[in-house]
Amino acid sequence: MAVERDADNETIPGTVFNARQVRILKVVVIVMGLLLVAGFAFVVAAIVYQATRMDESEPAGPPAQAMANRLGELGLPVPSGTRIEGVTLDGKRMAVHLTGPNGSEIAVIDVDKGRVIARIKLEPK
Repeated sequence: MAVERDADNETIPGTVFNARQVRILKVVVIVMGLLLVAGFAFVVAAIVYQATRMDESEPAGPPAQAMANRLGELGLPVPSGTRIEGVTLDGKRMAVHLTGPNGSEIAVIDVDKGRVIARIKLEPK
């Protein structure tokens, strides 16, 4: 009685793999390629989604009128003859550049709490 040879178990000439292993390898490569394409499509979709939602998000800081209503009045004690050279707002902090008879200084104010955080004296060299 002759034993039939299984075609799937014969090695392919020039390789150490048989036909079954090559088929499995092809399926694995195709599945991984599809996963890469799907992952790339997901990343692009997430970027587009986030970019379109930027217009709907709340503004970074409160409008000036709402800020003025929340703070009311803020007293900043300065010597007479002092003038404001500039004001800069950065998030919840405001810097006021003052120049007066005692020299220049920068007052840093916490806008949320309405209080002076620091006074920085500017001394000439």
